[in-house]
Amino acid sequence: MPGASTGTVQVSDPLNFWAGKRVEPRQQKNAEPVFEPATGDCFFLLVIPGWGYFSNLSRASCEFLKSAGGVLWEKREKIAKLEVINNGKSITEALVDIDIAWQCIEYYAGLAGALAGQHVQLPGGAFAYTRREPLGVCVGIGAWNYPFQIAAWKSAPALACGNAMVFKPSPFTPVTAVILAEIYKEAGVPDGLFCVVQGGAETGTILCQHPKVAKVSFTGSVPTGKKVMEMSAKGVKQVTLELGGKSPLIIFKDCDLENAVRGALMANFLTQGQVCCNGTRVFVQKDIMPQFLEEVVKRTKAILVGDPLLDSTRMGALINKPHLEKVLGFVSQAKLQGARVLCGGERFVPSDPKLVNGYFMSPCVLDNCRDDMTCVKEEIFGPVMSVLPFDTEEEVVQRANNTTFGLASGVFTRDISRAHRVAENLEAGTCFINNYNISPVEVPFGGYKMSGFGRENGQVTIEYYSQLKTVVVEMGDVDNYF
Repeated sequence: MPGASTGTVQVSDPLNFWAGKRVEPRQQKNAEPVFEPATGDCFFLLVIPGWGYFSNLSRASCEFLKSAGGVLWEKREKIAKLEVINNGKSITEALVDIDIAWQCIEYYAGLAGALAGQHVQLPGGAFAYTRREPLGVCVGIGAWNYPFQIAAWKSAPALACGNAMVFKPSPFTPVTAVILAEIYKEAGVPDGLFCVVQGGAETGTILCQHPKVAKVSFTGSVPTGKKVMEMSAKGVKQVTLELGGKSPLIIFKDCDLENAVRGALMANFLTQGQVCCNGTRVFVQKDIMPQFLEEVVKRTKAILVGDPLLDSTRMGALINKPHLEKVLGFVSQAKLQGARVLCGGERFVPSDPKLVNGYFMSPCVLDNCRDDMTCVKEEIFGPVMSVLPFDTEEEVVQRANNTTFGLASGVFTRDISRAHRVAENLEAGTCFINNYNISPVEVPFGGYKMSGFGRENGQVTIEYYSQLKTVVVEMGDVDNYF
C-alpha cells in the first residue's frame, strides 16, 4: 500500500473475517464487481457469502481496545489510502476519518473500566443494586460513505460493553472493515469477538433475523432502515438506526459572514456531499443574501476536484456511476422546477487520462429555490447546496422543521440568546452553533423523526449496547402474607 496510486490497486485477498482470520466464502458464486470511484475501473470481485449460521462468538474483553487504538494510529496513512481507493473521498478527509476511528476506540477503552450500576437503599436494611451487562452478539451494518469510521463507531462501544460484533460493510466499500478486524486481532482481541461478513440485502436479512443476534445497529437509508427494524422486531431485538437527513442550516444577518460561508461549504461538500447530516437546505436572511451568494459561489468554484490521493485535492469522486447519474438528475429536475444553477452541477472530467472514466461532478449551488421543490425536500446525497431566503426567526424555524427528517441542523448568529433559542426549537438530534459537521467522539450523534433513533458516540451509547439488571437483596425475614 505505501506505493499505491490511483488506478493501480487490485485486491486478491478474501475480505471476510471469521474466528480470527480471513476466510473465503463458502459459495464462490454471485460475484459482483467493486469499482474504484476515481477511475471507474473494477479492482475487486466481491463474492457474496452464504452464511448459514454463526458460532464460536464469545463476549468481548475490552482491555485490548486501547492497544487497538495504538495499532490503528501507526497504520493510519496506509488505511486512509486504501479508504480513498475504495470510497473516492480525498486523502485529506480520509486521514481525518481514520483519526476519528482510533480516537473512538481509545475513548471507549477508557469507558470500559468505568461501567457501573446504582446502589439503592431500601427500608428495613434491604437494598438493591443495578449492573450493566452485555447484550451478547450485536450486528453492525455499515454505509459506504464512511466505511472504516462507521465500523469503529459501532464496534468500539459494543466491545467495551462486553459484546461480540458481526459487522457487514456496504458491498460498494467492502475493503477496509477487514483491516479493522485484523487490527483488533493484532491488539489481542480474542478470536470471534469482531467478525466481518460481506454481502448485500440477503446477508443483512440473515443477520437481522438470526436468533442468536441480540441487537442490530444500522446506518443507511430510511427505506432500508424500516426493513431492518421490521425484521429485527420479529425477534424483539434492540435496534439503533442512523438514517438519512435533509438538514437545515440557518444563517442570520448578524452572523460572521466569513464563518457562515465556511460553515455552508462544510455542511455541503465534505465527502462529495455524501453525508447524511449535511445542511443542504441553507436558509439565508434576505438582508445578506447577495453577499452570501457571491462569496459562497466564489469559494465553491475554487474547490479543486480531481485525483483523491493528491494532497491538494479537496473533492474526489462519487461512489459509483448510478449514484452520479442520480445526483445529476436531481440538478436537472431542480432547473425544470425553477431553480437557478449558480455554479457546478455537471459531470467533471479531470485532465489526468486515467481519471476520465471516474465518477466526478462539479460542486453545485442552487438559488431561487422554494420549499416545495424536490431538491429541497429529498435527500440528494451529493455536492448540491440549495439556498433559500427568509425574513424572520419564527418563519425560518417553522420552515426548517417542515420535513420528515431530523438528523442535524445548524445556526450562525452572533446573538447567543437567539442561538440557544433556535437550537431548542429545531427538531433535530444535533444542532451546530456557528460551526457545522464536526464529529467529536465524546458527543452523541443520532436523529429525530425518520432520521432514526438510538445514539452513536458519547457516554450514552453504552446504554444502547448493554442491558440493565436489578438485584434486590433482603437482609431480614420475608413477610408472611399466607
